[in-house]
Amino acid sequence: MTISSRYAVAIHILSLLEINKEERITSDFIAGSVNTNPVVIRRIIGMLGKAGLVITNPGVAGAQLARPIDRITLLDVYRAVQSDPEEELFALHDNPNPQCPVGRNIQGALEGTFAQAQKAMEEELRKVTLQQIVHQVSQES
Repeated sequence: MTISSRYAVAIHILSLLEINKEERITSDFIAGSVNTNPVVIRRIIGMLGKAGLVITNPGVAGAQLARPIDRITLLDVYRAVQSDPEEELFALHDNPNPQCPVGRNIQGALEGTFAQAQKAMEEELRKVTLQQIVHQVSQES
């Protein structure tokens, strides 16, 4: 029910690509920074590539950003790594008991609030660019 850690890893990857843009860094290098397996990194880079956020060349190690970091929002990254683009942050449970007054009405009571929360989160993510994240990471180094 939480946002997958793929999201934070994807932001980490994109930040590394920007900070090291003068060289082609490998999935092994990125995996060392993230502290995970290179296969995980390659899978996420594939998702980012499919979303048009990175460019990769078959048979050539490394990736590069597909557009400037001030034109990549955290919402772009969030959407890129969601396993199901139709899946909402807050899912309603299936098949509540229609014989129960709560079960019969809980989904209708929650739908609007959940939709508003999803929209608010997406609006916040839309306001933050990768440039802001990279700047903050660079300042803290």
